[in-house]
Amino acid sequence: MANVLIIGGGIIGLSSAYYLTKAGHQVTILEKGDLTDNCSFGNAGMIVPSHFIPLAAPGMLQQGIRWMFNSKSPFYVKPSLNPELISWGLKFIKNANAGHVERSAEPLRDLSLLSKTLYEDLAKEPGFDFGLEEKGILMFYKTEKGAEEEAHLAEKGRELGLDMAVLNPEECRQLQPDLKLDVLGAVHYRCDAHLYPNKLIADLVTYLEKAGVKIMRNHQVTNMEVSANKIKSVFTGPKQWVADEYVIAGGSWSPAIAKLVNLNVPLMPGKGYSFMVAEPQQRMSIPALLCEARVAITPMNGSIRYGGTMELCKMNDRINMNRVKGIVEAIPKYLPDLQPALPAEKDIWFGFRPSSPDGLPYIGRNKKYGNLVVATGHGMMGLGLGPATGKLVSELISEAKLSISVDSFAPDRF
Repeated sequence: MANVLIIGGGIIGLSSAYYLTKAGHQVTILEKGDLTDNCSFGNAGMIVPSHFIPLAAPGMLQQGIRWMFNSKSPFYVKPSLNPELISWGLKFIKNANAGHVERSAEPLRDLSLLSKTLYEDLAKEPGFDFGLEEKGILMFYKTEKGAEEEAHLAEKGRELGLDMAVLNPEECRQLQPDLKLDVLGAVHYRCDAHLYPNKLIADLVTYLEKAGVKIMRNHQVTNMEVSANKIKSVFTGPKQWVADEYVIAGGSWSPAIAKLVNLNVPLMPGKGYSFMVAEPQQRMSIPALLCEARVAITPMNGSIRYGGTMELCKMNDRINMNRVKGIVEAIPKYLPDLQPALPAEKDIWFGFRPSSPDGLPYIGRNKKYGNLVVATGHGMMGLGLGPATGKLVSELISEAKLSISVDSFAPDRF
């Protein structure tokens, strides 16, 4: 069995450690933070086989340009002469076509369905109680254009074997009787599920540490040493770490880690915001996505988590209150009963989703170094795709039969 070093303690790193440990490997995780601020903590907690359309899709170009001129819009690219952003943008444009969407649908579906099955298995394990609920997700729309697009998506989803139903306003009300709705209708993504991310991460950390996994908090990788076609060691400051196999699972920090060994992993951090509001009345039982506003709403742990926006920019600690206002103002337009106040800055969470230019994650061995696996670039679906990615990482390192093909997710495809 191998000694495996994972760089990154987010959901992808923790899931990889879980399945590697189950397969009998010795695992160490190097995490630059203290495990309380990774991207999955503020996640909407959605497991989404329904999301088989990658971010790089034809309509996103025109829509993205329109949104760039609105500071409250759901998607924003900060104009910049940053060469990495320009390079990413050109790759995005090249992939934003119907052929790419068609080719990506089945691999994304398979990855999501594998993850959902693994979450169902994990929820039955002793010590895991992270609120997994399989009630689906309601995609509400207010416009005829939204209705048409979502009906087309539902039809495509059904062709892919996914359980989706188009609902009229009355059918929507029957599913959420305690909540006033102002919508034209919804698609019920019955194939989807949701969970409480904060509890999931805590349960995974507890399990891994009990199982003997070394989780080294506040250990930022500063250098990597190579020999011929293998990674030889990793440094966190003066401390050297030697392993048989290495995994880069650093989320939005992965490109900087990969650069230490002259690898290019094209990613841009997509900044998103979320906040929690107590919901003692428990009026909402099924998570919602607001189609035109691109806002996610999830009941979890006695509260409701509201989240949204995708702001492609350099990583920073600033909170753009206009973008949070955009989320707050959109909610009552669909759900008049829910009128959250604009939260104070201290109550707003933000995180950076690692977004690849074609909207597909990177999962696989790297051709340049025989003992390196890359697992990153999951965009807004990191939490949903965590277990499947971790399982595949374990299978790659164990040289076992893969649960699904990873050809579409090759880390050196660009």
